[in-house]
Amino acid sequence: MASETVVRRTEQWFVQQGAPTMIEGYGFRSHVLPRMLPALTFVAVGSLAWLVLLKSTGLSKWVLLGVIVAVMVSAWILLSLFVRRLPSFSPRTTVVVLVAYAAMPVIVPLLQLAINDKVTTPGADDPETEWWVTALWFVVFFGVAFVATMLATTYGLGALLKAAIRHVIADLGNSVHLIGRALPPMLFVTLFLFFTGELWQAMNQLLWPRVSLVVLLFASITVLAAAARLRDEIGRVEQDLRPEVLKLACKGTPLSAVDIAEPLPPKRLNGRQSRNLLVMLAIRQLVQAAVIGLALFAFFVVLGLIVVTPAIAELWIGQRPKMSWPGVPSAMLRNATLFAAFGSMYFSVTSMSDAEHRRQFFAPVIEKVERTLEVRAVYLDVRERAGA
Repeated sequence: MASETVVRRTEQWFVQQGAPTMIEGYGFRSHVLPRMLPALTFVAVGSLAWLVLLKSTGLSKWVLLGVIVAVMVSAWILLSLFVRRLPSFSPRTTVVVLVAYAAMPVIVPLLQLAINDKVTTPGADDPETEWWVTALWFVVFFGVAFVATMLATTYGLGALLKAAIRHVIADLGNSVHLIGRALPPMLFVTLFLFFTGELWQAMNQLLWPRVSLVVLLFASITVLAAAARLRDEIGRVEQDLRPEVLKLACKGTPLSAVDIAEPLPPKRLNGRQSRNLLVMLAIRQLVQAAVIGLALFAFFVVLGLIVVTPAIAELWIGQRPKMSWPGVPSAMLRNATLFAAFGSMYFSVTSMSDAEHRRQFFAPVIEKVERTLEVRAVYLDVRERAGA
């Protein structure tokens, strides 16, 4: 019984570390769907909030909206406490949950029809819209929310993102050092392009949705480059399973009291587990790139405020520039965003081939991966002895 408790707590530890796929027998019904329940409930209840905004007015609107928000938060907290126990759904419960969520694209439009005498999607109020277009919007919305929640839950994206941000905040010294090392070469590549008149003309006309697509394109290149490089890093991860190494790895985990007398054999990873480790490395790399991007954006905004007056911006653009705030041309903010996205992509791609950067900023992440694998080896051994 004690071993089963240790196994259970270790599985919770894997979830907290953002490596839930290390749990033996990890599957959709047994592990993923129960942990998706708070997010799915949040989406289902939250989808009703905009119905209140459509129909209600005055104080009653905000009171009803406050009630819905309170219900959403309460449901999230209660279900999160339930999910921490890592429950496993029966086939019947699984069917009930999936059917209830699948019914939301029907329930929400019907509720809107009952409240508002018509069905529209958020941001659209065209009476000529075909009914099937509206129905398809609801199906796509709830479908995308389900798939995104499933992927995030399967690979522990929430825990990994929180850990990466917490690491950056806690390690401000390294972050400052990282920015200090990265900014000079980034500015060498981008600084003079910032003062290109043709680029200011383009950015003055380019709308923010299109700028967002450019940023998304740079982010996609960063992810693809990181994925290709980090697969090599995963292949070089060592599994040193000597007793002294395993005892050190298990320190501070539910397995800290386990007696380890002899080396354990290396454990093979399946495709899902390898992808989980890849995501663990990629998120750490992308958070570092985001830090560089924010630093570059701040630098170019400050530089633009100092050097580029509205008169100079008008001279470069050839007409009166569009302004976001008094004295702040929109083209300057869009330029800063563009160069920040390009600079973070350039840094992320080049830094993975820089041995010094890997030693200072990447080695701790590799060590975390190695520790996860070492704890997994002990977990599987304890689980096998417990007959789980």
